[in-house]
Amino acid sequence: MEWIKNNEHFEEIQKSHQDFLILFFFGNFSSSAKRALEEIENFNKENKEMPVYGIDVEKIKGIHKLFEVVSVPTVVAIKNGEIIQKIEGVENSQFYTRIFSAAHPSSHKKSEKVASHRIIVYTTPTCPACRSVKTYFRTRNINFREVDVSQDSNSAQMLVKRSGQMAVPQIDIDGHLIVGFDSVKINKLLSIN
Repeated sequence: MEWIKNNEHFEEIQKSHQDFLILFFFGNFSSSAKRALEEIENFNKENKEMPVYGIDVEKIKGIHKLFEVVSVPTVVAIKNGEIIQKIEGVENSQFYTRIFSAAHPSSHKKSEKVASHRIIVYTTPTCPACRSVKTYFRTRNINFREVDVSQDSNSAQMLVKRSGQMAVPQIDIDGHLIVGFDSVKINKLLSIN
């Protein structure tokens, strides 16, 4: 894995990997980030065709804000200029391989595709069930948009009006709201067996 040296280097990397790029946001102050570094390096060794670059948030300032990264470790996958995955916390190298193989343009691995649904997961950074539901979707290669209600008071108020509850996670699937991580309801709405 190559480390981004400065903002100019980052711009060069973005230009040379416009179709697909994985960024690993790291901070030496975080024990979780140190564990994740080992896993992302193992992932990179096993998947040399995928461009993976590290960004030390203590040395390179500002890039994390472009991708709304609020904690380390965070891994962001970008395809054709759009963020397609954001994974916070520590995962193992096999998890990264599963998630990113489906998205990488030159990967020929077949993955099960769920029919296109509009999925929004309302979360807070300290919620364990929120992390579980995001992992549930990611391991099934299901795209979703995450809204952190601790940073978005309008969304928080809207959720309380819709569900009558302040609990997270709340999952909006095509306009149907699920309060809490209920895999049975999720699977039913997404027609997953």
